[in-house]
Amino acid sequence: MGKALFFDIDGTIWDGRQRIPDSTREAFRRMKERGHRLFISSGRTRVFIPDAPLMPLGFDGVLAGCGTYVEFCGQMKFYHTIASEEIHRTNAFLRDIGAAYILEGHRCIYVDPERFPQESPFVREVSKALGKNMVRVSGNEGRLEVSKFCANYLMDAGRQQELEQWLGAEYTVIHREGGFVEVVPKGFSKATGIQKICEILGIPHEDTYSFGDSTNDLDMLEYTAHSVAMGDGMQQAKDAAEYVTAPLKEDGIYQACRYYGLI
Repeated sequence: MGKALFFDIDGTIWDGRQRIPDSTREAFRRMKERGHRLFISSGRTRVFIPDAPLMPLGFDGVLAGCGTYVEFCGQMKFYHTIASEEIHRTNAFLRDIGAAYILEGHRCIYVDPERFPQESPFVREVSKALGKNMVRVSGNEGRLEVSKFCANYLMDAGRQQELEQWLGAEYTVIHREGGFVEVVPKGFSKATGIQKICEILGIPHEDTYSFGDSTNDLDMLEYTAHSVAMGDGMQQAKDAAEYVTAPLKEDGIYQACRYYGLI
């Protein structure tokens, strides 16, 4: 039986301009020929994972939203949303402290662009990628469908501490670069998503491999039997991984798959 491999997207499969190395494409092709199963494992929610550039690479399934969503062969197998009462309470808190934030769901991403600086590249990227599926928070409070969210520290130190303390009761806060935090309901992570798909498909733990580059990959890098950090990734990811490969643009995925005898 083939192995099960779980890949982060940003900084692992593709770079900041969504360019995928030819060597990565070749590694995926060879692994599919050998009967391995390939999965996306992303912090992005499903609506923000584009099928056209990714699914033809041979992926069998998608773990999205830091483990809050599981899909196999195009069919949703699991999806956790934050309870309506809780997301309304959270939304009100984030608004009241002046946070810049994005609420993320399976079908839509909710954002009030005016909360971010006009030059914010992230908001521009989301708007360009999602079009009508990027919806304002304001005016849609009664229709929010959210599984996780992101916030940016555009506030003073006291407000930052208040945010951390308030979120700590119900959420796991993942610190990213640039004062950016990814916020996931407690009990969910990329590792729990991998556990779920392995339970569904009967995949032994010893046959699991993960590939990542950032702090939201730490749990899966620590959980799977084998783990790979990209050579140009964050130091925390390198410390958590079993093997550190070359940078993304230097055939990192291909080299790691060859190292493990997967191709």
